Amino acid sequence: MIETFAALADPHRFRIVELLRAGPRAVNDIGERLSLNQPQVSKHLRVLKEAGLVDVQPRAQQRLYELRAQPLRQLHEWLERYHQLWDERFEAMDELIEELQQEEKSHGRSKK
Repeated sequence: MIETFAALADPHRFRIVELLRAGPRAVNDIGERLSLNQPQVSKHLRVLKEAGLVDVQPRAQQRLYELRAQPLRQLHEWLERYHQLWDERFEAMDELIEELQQEEKSHGRSKK
């Protein structure tokens, strides 16, 4: 998972992953869409491939890069644990706020 975070930490690689969400693309297409030259794109794709985020499929004289779902699924599952934790904390805070509001209402009525 650390390799996934490290690979996605670079803004260019993150943008490449976002671009590949729409489907497989060739290096030149990625470069044109992101205004990067071919060596830059190849360097970033190599890092993404080493992190397991992309696969490469040779087609004629091109290589098409596509996203691999598994590392992204693992990242999602890891983040989901924290999502659940924060949901529980926010629910507890909502309950506390409601309890304090009820106390305030009941104290306000007894003063009259």
